[in-house]
Amino acid sequence: MKILHKNSLKQGGFAGLIEHRLVTDSRLFGSYKSNDTWNGLGNFVYLADANFLPNGQTNMHPHKEVDVISVMVDGRIKHEGSLQDGQLIDSHQIQVQRAGGEGFSHNEINPDNKKNRMIQLWVLPEIKNQKAGYKLYAQKTGELIHVYGGSTNQNITFDNHTNIKIGTIIKGEIIKFTGEFIAYFTKGEGILNGIKVKNGDLVRDSSFNFQSTQDTQLILIYEKQDY
Repeated sequence: MKILHKNSLKQGGFAGLIEHRLVTDSRLFGSYKSNDTWNGLGNFVYLADANFLPNGQTNMHPHKEVDVISVMVDGRIKHEGSLQDGQLIDSHQIQVQRAGGEGFSHNEINPDNKKNRMIQLWVLPEIKNQKAGYKLYAQKTGELIHVYGGSTNQNITFDNHTNIKIGTIIKGEIIKFTGEFIAYFTKGEGILNGIKVKNGDLVRDSSFNFQSTQDTQLILIYEKQDY
């Protein structure tokens, strides 16, 4: 099992936020990829753990042919842009935007006078030139919610063989999963495959056997080929 903790990496940032970038896949970043960060899994290519400064913002910027998953851990974000302009995203909500060939522009704003925390992931789509789209999900305590990936025969999530589940696992709960994965822990701690993991740990292994010792929030990324 491999573990990368965010505090082992240099903190960067831009505009009104500071962040640790943990996944900067060479397929997307090429020679700009840091040797300290990881490549992704499947079509998952980027993960950043960001704190927006009080009233900070990213400023308006575009995306094209990428799916952008934003997970609010603490605080709020006001979303501006070409998709669902004006949406307010609260703690424990997940925003998923598909840029497709159409593309979208957005600005994420911290509306509060204190720092917030947001995790952002990027996944490359499997089909080019799709329409742009927007989805919003709410986490449920004690359950991992499927927020990304699946077949083209459903519209609950955006289609992809790379899947993402997010949720808070109650203290003492056991979650098992067979297959290669990357997981990021954003709150709490527990025992994963016999090793203690905690908030800020990015983990890669071939099977997932986790028992929480505190209420623990996590993001689970995996591949599923049998659609």
